Amino acid sequence: MLSTLFNTEDTGLWSVTAISLAIVLARLIDVSLGTFRTVAVVQGRRGLAWILGFFEVLTWVLVVSEVLATVKDHTWFAIPYAVGFATGNYVGIMVEARLALGRQVVRIFSKDGTRLAAALREANFGVTEFDGRGKDGPVTMLFVEVERKTVGEIVRRAREVDPRCYYTVGDIRVASTAAGMPTRTS
Repeated sequence: MLSTLFNTEDTGLWSVTAISLAIVLARLIDVSLGTFRTVAVVQGRRGLAWILGFFEVLTWVLVVSEVLATVKDHTWFAIPYAVGFATGNYVGIMVEARLALGRQVVRIFSKDGTRLAAALREANFGVTEFDGRGKDGPVTMLFVEVERKTVGEIVRRAREVDPRCYYTVGDIRVASTAAGMPTRTS
């Protein structure tokens, strides 16, 4: 079935172009799925990782293995193979960033933490405050747990109130509820 697409007996310009585009597309799909699957594995999203892994390997077995057989005999097809691989990484990362699955904790350290916490709470974000001491004296540490999609908004709002605040962002895989039972956040 697929071998007819990769029939390299006819090495005319249109055939080479069609095969090259098929190679790029196959690698783009395969590697994008693999990139997204890797993120799902890191986030502990077992079901999503399973589904993505299934379609990634299905693409590999049905299409990419055929492409590899073609590249073995016609080395010039290595260029679209590399282009597809590199583009697949880029596209996979872009898709994953756009979906922004999971939750993160934003830790903000500020000398004006009380005012910053009030501004974030006014914007309907849950904020936990801690008093701390930094190298230049007292600071307030603010912890805000949000959907990954919201991190940019939190940082923007924090910088509006305190342009000199320091922040870090971390992934949350498991968190506990008020009752103390762990819940998956991803």
